[in-house]
Amino acid sequence: MFDYLIVGAGFAGSVLAERLASQLDKRVLIIDKRPHIAGNAFDHYNEDGILVHKYGPHIFHTNSKEVFDYLSQFTAWRPYEHRVLASVDGQLVPMPINLDTINKLYGLSLTSFEVDDFFKSVAEEVSTVRTSEDVVVSKVGRELYEKFFRNYTRKQWGMDPSELDKSVTSRVPVRINRDDRYFTDTFQAMPLHGYTSMFEKLLAHPNIKIMLNTDYHEIIDVIPFREMIYTGPVDEYFDFRFGKLPYRSLEFKHETLDAPVYLPAAVVNYPNEHAYTRITEFKYLTGQQHSKTSVVYEYPQAAGDPYYPVPRPENAAIYNQYKKLAEATLGVHFVGRLATYKYYNMDQVVAQALTLFKKLTGQEEVLPVLEDVLVGQNGHRLKLNGMGLHTGTKGSSRTA
Repeated sequence: MFDYLIVGAGFAGSVLAERLASQLDKRVLIIDKRPHIAGNAFDHYNEDGILVHKYGPHIFHTNSKEVFDYLSQFTAWRPYEHRVLASVDGQLVPMPINLDTINKLYGLSLTSFEVDDFFKSVAEEVSTVRTSEDVVVSKVGRELYEKFFRNYTRKQWGMDPSELDKSVTSRVPVRINRDDRYFTDTFQAMPLHGYTSMFEKLLAHPNIKIMLNTDYHEIIDVIPFREMIYTGPVDEYFDFRFGKLPYRSLEFKHETLDAPVYLPAAVVNYPNEHAYTRITEFKYLTGQQHSKTSVVYEYPQAAGDPYYPVPRPENAAIYNQYKKLAEATLGVHFVGRLATYKYYNMDQVVAQALTLFKKLTGQEEVLPVLEDVLVGQNGHRLKLNGMGLHTGTKGSSRTA
């Protein structure tokens, strides 16, 4: 009998597994469809001995001391500030757009005050900012929007920025100074020995058992448990009752080159040329010394693993129907990107998991036995051997 079945061994599931095991002495089974832990943050040494991120670059940054301190229990850190260049008009210029971007692109020598006036002079007045196009043109005008954003967004999302919610491009700032860091968070660092090593320490508690290459449908009526934490796609959990929630996916093409360095920065974006959106060189991220280097090309696509929820009003409406079901489902807690249909950064997922743990700690209670069985998802009955049943305020199609 496990106290918790956790579906998904990424950040959300692994953090909750660690907290429940180490702080509440719960017995936890964590499963994942993939052959590895760490979810999309999984990294490994390729055949040339270079540490690479299988699912594209994962750059850790946060303003939350609580999140950073929590993860610091399981890894040492390598200080790292991320920098990105964009290939525009035959030049490589800093991205996000800053003072140097404008001066290099147009052959100018503006000051911070003057570039602020420049942005104001080219910005378009938008009465109500609703779409991703509105966000950009209201800040930097139509020409820079076309050069940096429109085609990149079309490749990334398969639709025009005018069709996407404002949240997509709101994530990218515009700066009037020369700060070329992609992020400005208080804490910016990479796990010293990689993400997978950090996850191995997260899941090292003896109360945690791990099953990989496992779909939860295969074991839900075989292995007894009291509550479930579900981090997979919420529409899949409810058998697509209200339809399939749209996602964008990515194809990653990894390549090792016989040279110590390939790119002039960790990432180069290609808004207007090539089918891929960007190239990443991993040695910038990891700090690894090696005679060769490894890069990954990212090709957005419609089919494949779900990576990015598509932010459109009609999709939000579908998700809200699933959200109501999730809130009314006893014994199951939905957490993480896929389960809440939100594009979260890694630190936001960790914060969400820690918040759920606090909620479980405050609200969990042991109820008297009502029956000696649980009703499984497929209607099969699981014997409890007379043990009490823990329930939270939210839960599953399994009822007690």
